[in-house]
Amino acid sequence: MEESNSKSQFVVTLMAGAMAGLSVDLSLFPLDTIKTRLQSSQGFWKAGGLRNIYAGIGSVAVGSSPGSAAFFCTYEVIKSVCYSSTSPKYHSFVHMFAASCGEVVSCIVRVPTEVIKQRAQANSNLSSWSVLRTTIKVEGLRGLYRGYFSTVFREIPFSFIQFPIWEQFKYIWQTKQGSSVKPWQSSVCGAIAGGIAAGITTPLDVAKTRIMLAKKGTMAASGNIIPVMKDIWLKKGISGLFSGICPRVLWISIGGAIFFGAYEKTKDVLFSIQTTL
Repeated sequence: MEESNSKSQFVVTLMAGAMAGLSVDLSLFPLDTIKTRLQSSQGFWKAGGLRNIYAGIGSVAVGSSPGSAAFFCTYEVIKSVCYSSTSPKYHSFVHMFAASCGEVVSCIVRVPTEVIKQRAQANSNLSSWSVLRTTIKVEGLRGLYRGYFSTVFREIPFSFIQFPIWEQFKYIWQTKQGSSVKPWQSSVCGAIAGGIAAGITTPLDVAKTRIMLAKKGTMAASGNIIPVMKDIWLKKGISGLFSGICPRVLWISIGGAIFFGAYEKTKDVLFSIQTTL
């Protein structure tokens, strides 16, 4: 019976994570496009400005659900295992560790999606399919993982900040009202946590974008994040490192609300369906 419950909980987490990722990526895609073009080395208007704002959405439609599902399954499994063997005072560290592991796993799916998406966003005349074919032809499959380590390098600090804040806010709210938080309450906590994490980690996001958009053979194409950040600093200073911070914070704050709200709501619905069956 216990094994059956574990399996059903895993399936619910898988489906809830997939729904959460797809919901946020599709609903906020235009903001993401604007952020990418602001961070592009060629500049906002040359990268497409406000034209073809949904360029690259095909790759997101395909890769968003499995990436988010992989993250939440890893996160929930590791959190569950670590909770049973650690004191509550260390649970913030458990959230950090679980989220970091989730990011490493999900980036295996997410990075190819991100590469295709951002290249299509910065070249608004190209479709996701044409970007995919060109990338494989010029760089091989390895090209699809350009920026894997820079993405992980960005996502781990982001998760270190976001998930402990999200979990702590939920705990405080739950303690004050004397009952479990509702999906909309989790959504509010996720929006605040995401906005804080987004602002702090913007320089890492700018460097990741430059690496993914760089032409083969250039310094940025090597994937080394520190030299890329140094180059941005020397050319554009602090404003360059924080390019696109407003749409990024707005996107991730709204996205956090949708993401965590959809995740919790989907879990509630699926668990209630299981109970009635």
